[in-house]
Amino acid sequence: MSTGPQTPPGEIVNWPMLKIKYDTDPSAIAKLLPPGIEPGTKPTVTITIYNFPILNEPEFGYVISVDAICDGVEGEYQLCNGIDQEAPVQSCQERWGQPKFIAETQYYRMIDTVTAKCTHQGYTFLEFTGKVTGVDEDAGDVVTNDWWVKFSRSVDMMPGKYDLPPKVVHVRSEFGTAHQEILDGELTLRESPWDPIATLLPIKSEVKSVLWTPVFKDRQYADYKQLDGEAFWPFTETISGSRWPGLCGTPIKKLSTQ
Repeated sequence: MSTGPQTPPGEIVNWPMLKIKYDTDPSAIAKLLPPGIEPGTKPTVTITIYNFPILNEPEFGYVISVDAICDGVEGEYQLCNGIDQEAPVQSCQERWGQPKFIAETQYYRMIDTVTAKCTHQGYTFLEFTGKVTGVDEDAGDVVTNDWWVKFSRSVDMMPGKYDLPPKVVHVRSEFGTAHQEILDGELTLRESPWDPIATLLPIKSEVKSVLWTPVFKDRQYADYKQLDGEAFWPFTETISGSRWPGLCGTPIKKLSTQ
């Protein structure tokens, strides 16, 4: 019989990640990807909710990404990463272009019930509840390719001009799987002007979810390639530190997939 990781009470190092996946409209993903990054072979949205020690203290957070291809390499384009620690936000944005900002995440397990809730600027846009139904004995090693975008518009505010032209940062990670449990869960997405996942990436398939306890093996960051600055310019207007489309860092009032 398989057993999960055993840790002392209160230890946070081996908290599993809650991985939620569903398919959306392929056209919805295409509208969010800048020129130079293409939709993946499947229109899959991945939500990762976690509690992991960063700077030696717990960080609760969520990541929303979509399947994407860059120069023939399958991976995920990261739209946002809301966290409850302020210290890493600016450094991760500046160094790698990681779309981090401050947000609130509740995530816990009670016996076999898993609960999560994500809130940003007073909007609770995501809720999840699920029951553990079994152990995934076939879960093995995982290699992921994440695409982040790093850029800086010019200080003189001239349209189309950059101090740092847009470039793709390739984050390649290797994981083992210490333990994975299958969930029977319900995902609720609500409209929000700050995290518009419900309107821009609507659910169009069955929602699948697992509790994944990874083994971190390797992570590499690479300055991957330059993007066309003129074609990318409309994508410079984003909400907060995310890659959701916005206007000068403030939420746009009306969002639509049309």
